[in-house]
Amino acid sequence: MTRLLLLLALLAGGAGASNAQQLLDWSADEIASVGQHGPWPPPPVRDPSNRVSGMPAGILLGEHLFNDLRLSGDGRMSCATCHQAGRDWSDGLAKARGNVELDRRTPTLWNVGYLHWFGWDGAGDSLWAQSIRPLLDPREMNGGPARPATLLRSDAQLACGYGKAFGEKPGIDDEKLLVDTAKALAAFQATLVSPRTSFDDFRDALVAGDRDRAARYPLAAQRGLKLFIGSANCNLCHLGPRFTSGEFGDVGIPFFVRPGEVDTGRHGGLGRLAASPFNLLGKYNDDPTGASARRTRHVQRQHTNFGEFRVPGLRQVGRGGPYMHNGSVLTLEDVVKHYSEVSPDRLHSDGVPVVRPLALSKEQSADLVSFLRTLDTEVPPRPAAPPLCP
Repeated sequence: MTRLLLLLALLAGGAGASNAQQLLDWSADEIASVGQHGPWPPPPVRDPSNRVSGMPAGILLGEHLFNDLRLSGDGRMSCATCHQAGRDWSDGLAKARGNVELDRRTPTLWNVGYLHWFGWDGAGDSLWAQSIRPLLDPREMNGGPARPATLLRSDAQLACGYGKAFGEKPGIDDEKLLVDTAKALAAFQATLVSPRTSFDDFRDALVAGDRDRAARYPLAAQRGLKLFIGSANCNLCHLGPRFTSGEFGDVGIPFFVRPGEVDTGRHGGLGRLAASPFNLLGKYNDDPTGASARRTRHVQRQHTNFGEFRVPGLRQVGRGGPYMHNGSVLTLEDVVKHYSEVSPDRLHSDGVPVVRPLALSKEQSADLVSFLRTLDTEVPPRPAAPPLCP
């Protein structure tokens, strides 16, 4: 028995050594850089410009409205038509339905509550303001400003849910009820936080100095992560726990939509933001301090914003194609190829461009894709929302 126990101990020690050998050497600077991409998940977010943000009653009302076809003009489209839970809160299409917003694709709603600019061009400065646009857009839900108000006043369950969330009955001001509908929708969307992944386990183990646990992370993913934070400099834009700056950049994707029509990106978005009666400088901002409007007040529209689009977060990225703002890149492998071979002539930013051709080898490209896929995980089916007023 003693010999058997000794043999098992030796075998276990050998297995541990083998596992430890699967961990690459990580410098202190690299560990610090990896550590900046967590921890995950972050604390819940609350939007001070939205008085029902973070409130259970507002979240529940928003979930019911999110799935309600009656908000559209023809009764055939809800928010969930394009932002499907089973498709990682997008639709899997290269172009959004109705050629919305100059042939852009439907972005995922994962982690959308942590952003400070919304839409591919940043035309929304709050999640609730961004949620108003598809309700009114004739190419999308085409409900008109009175439709949400009529629905809230006429449906007993929604009226009850509205009372619980906002502390009053739906009134006669249609525009106010439109905004309140959007605020409930935003309260729900802000709860859509992507789950932890194998990257998060590796990150936590590496930061904690747990070599055996960190060694469970695939070698190809480790090599890809070293590229991501190292020579490829992907984390200059895809930084932090959400793997995005939330800001805008030109990545060499052509901005011509069709002959004679151009998608100006951030440049046009800032113009629409300034003209919107629902921006944070307007009367519907619930923040008594006014601090939430500071970014909107000081942002300046510049010619360098032409053709810039919001940097997307990379969590669940392998499950969210097609890619780029216009859905022009079909696979994750093609995305990496784009950045490996991007033409400097397509970059029109002033000064030194952040994006440059990476000239990756076939093996490096595969490693980078392997890392990116560790930011994905399966998500269990979402249960049905409970009744608003049982």
